[in-house]
Parts: sequence; C-alpha cells; structure tokens
Amino acid sequence: MSQASILLQKIAFNTETVGIIGLGYVGLPLAVNFAQAGIRVIGFDKSQIKVDKINHGENYIKDIRDAVLREVVGNIKLKATTDFTLIKECDALLICVPTPLDKFRKPDMSYIETACVAIGQNIKSGTFISLESTTYPTTTEDFILPIIEQESGLKHGVSFWLAYSPERVDPGNVSFHTKNTPKVLGAINKEGLEIGEKIYSKAVDTLHLVSSPKVAEMVKILENTYRLVNISLINELALLSGKMGIDIWEVIDAAKTKPFGFQAFYPGPGIGGHCIPLDPFYLEHIAKKYDFDLSMIHAAGHINMRMPHYMYIKIATALNSQQKAVNGSKILFLGVAYKPNIDDARESPALEIIDIVIHKGGLATYHDPFITEVTTPAGNSLNSVTELVEGMQNADCVIITTNHQVFNPELIKKHARLIVDLRNVINEVSEKIYSL
Repeated sequence: MSQASILLQKIAFNTETVGIIGLGYVGLPLAVNFAQAGIRVIGFDKSQIKVDKINHGENYIKDIRDAVLREVVGNIKLKATTDFTLIKECDALLICVPTPLDKFRKPDMSYIETACVAIGQNIKSGTFISLESTTYPTTTEDFILPIIEQESGLKHGVSFWLAYSPERVDPGNVSFHTKNTPKVLGAINKEGLEIGEKIYSKAVDTLHLVSSPKVAEMVKILENTYRLVNISLINELALLSGKMGIDIWEVIDAAKTKPFGFQAFYPGPGIGGHCIPLDPFYLEHIAKKYDFDLSMIHAAGHINMRMPHYMYIKIATALNSQQKAVNGSKILFLGVAYKPNIDDARESPALEIIDIVIHKGGLATYHDPFITEVTTPAGNSLNSVTELVEGMQNADCVIITTNHQVFNPELIKKHARLIVDLRNVINEVSEKIYSL
C-alpha cells in the first residue's frame, strides 16, 4: 500500500494526528475545530506562555468560546507543546506562523523558514503539509519545498505532500469564523490536493480547490489588495473632501444607493491588521523578479503609509484653532485596536499617530477597553487610562481612532473639550469637533 493510501485510510477512520504550527489568531481556532471533529491535535508554539495557557484550558483568542477550548483540552484531543520533535507524531502539519515585513519593507520569511527547518528535521514519511500564512506567489514551491526536501531527505509526491491554503480570519466577525468561511486550497500535485481536501473538510464546511499553490497564494493577495486599493482611494478622497468642505460620509451614503457597480468603503486613520497593510509589499517583492511594476498597488500602499502623518496634521490644526500647540498638550486617544470591538493592535495606525504626537512633544495617553497596554513601533510603552471620563476632562484634545461600540458619542461630546473624530463616531462637525 502506498504512503498516500495509508494516510487516506487514517483520514477515513479519523485516526490521523494533525499538527498546527503557530497558535495565534489563525492556528488556535483551526486547532480547536479539528479537535471538535474528534481528531487528535498537537499545537506547536515557541511561546511557553501560550502553551501553558492552552494546556490549562485558558483562552486568549476571543473568537473561540472558553468552554469549547476547555472541552477539547479536557478530553485530550488538543495538546500544546514547545517540543517540535513531536512533529514526528503528526500525519498532517498546518503552518500558521506570522509573515511580517522587515525594517526595509521586505518580506520577513524567517518564521516560515524556521518552521520548515523544524518540519524537515522531524517529519515522518507520509505527511501532508500546508502553509496558511500570507505570502507572495511561488513561496510554497520555490521556498518551502527545497527546505523540507533538503532537511528531511524525503521526496515530494512520494513521502510527503505540500499545499497552500490561505487563512481567512476576520477577528471580531460574529457571522463568519474559521468553520463557515469557505477555504481555498491548492496543492503541488493531485494526490496532495485529494489528501488536503479530505483533511480540511473535517474542520471547514466549504472548500474551493484551485490548480496550484501559486494560484491559492495569489487569491490571498488579491483579496487583501482589493481592500487596500479601495480603502486607500476613499482615504485620499476624504482628505480632498475635507479641504473642499465636503462631507465624505454624506458622499458615500449617497453613492451606495446605486444598486450596481459600487461597493462602499469607509475612510479612517489608516489600515491595520496582519494582512492588508503588508500584502502589497509581498506582491511587489515577487513582481520585481518578473521585472513588473505594480504602480497602482504601490501608490495605494504608500497612501496608507502616509495616513498617520495626515492625521497628525488634523490634530495639530484642531489644537491650533484653540491657540494651542501639540508640544505640551495632553492628547487622549480613544482606541488603539486596528478595527472595532477586538483586542488586536497589530499594524494599528493609532500607534503610529501616537508615536508622531510623542515625537512632536505631545503628552499622549489612550483608553481602550480591549487592550490594557501597548508598545508602539517606536518603542513607547503605554497603559490604558482606566477612568475614561476623567481622562477626557483632563485632555486638551480627544482623538477617536477606533470606533468601538462601547464608545458613547454623547459621553464624549459632554466631557471632551476638543474632539478629532477619525471614524465618524459622532457624525457631527462644530467648533470643538473636527472630522476626518
């Protein structure tokens, strides 16, 4: 019996072991879904803190219900570890590690490389491997495959199978989660695609199969670049509208009455999160190898990068209207999460604006009910102000950077002396309220 037939038989009888490498916003929900399906799951992470929390049934991802995590840990379907030699016990390995950019805005492949080296050194023959991390097209075949073959001495298509299935996590989304969000899957060969489909179908309701890993990789880039381009467009139009005395929110409300050919996107202080701000630079990286200039995507990415600076100018303009300078002013930011009602501050534009304000001499503080402490890209460490009303009363200017539902517009108007609303929370303009 071939290695593929043995693995497919295990999958059919639910006796396979699935390993998840990286237990963050992507990996842990996926691990829980497989464990709920009755499959033995080993979660791998370098963080001993995360591992200990999982093994004690302590949840740190809000999209997972606490009781569900405790259940799958309690019935020994999910175990977390920092011991990567246990990879040898896994029949399938799903790589869910970060893919950030380095200081030069180049793809930082070190997390993927480290995971692949660990896989290659510990993998057993007959294993399915899938990358979920956001990356540039050709990564699976040109970057991952050679590492695993070299480190393991095994041959792809004979002793292991490699695929790409991009994560589609949307933190805080109450309607769509890992299980009911359709999942794209592309493998290097048909055998790998068949194995991947049967494995993933236990944790995900709907799979869409594509012809290759690089098609699946481009799907992820397209999804996020589509949003980047449209959000950057509306941000640029919002800046122009402000100069022209036009309410961009009224413009959007009117435009979206058209029942075809238009989808509403909304302006803000910039784009955050683990994908949209980073994807264009991943695509630029691979496009250069093909001597291709992505002029539109390049422009969109740099519009987004400049937004925090434009937001600082709005803050300075608002303070100037009160005969005050940023230097020495107390400035309170409402929200540091990159989107509403979540505890995720990755790539949040609020943090960049805080850094600029501090650099210019402003006394920056913040309040976020979901995030108790943050460290900004410039290394400034702040703790969330606990007394919101007192914080607003003491501030020279209050900046609304995240539209959390718990932020009460009337309360903000009552206690803030000066407001810069970057999220249209108050939806009002006056002598003391400045909008985006």
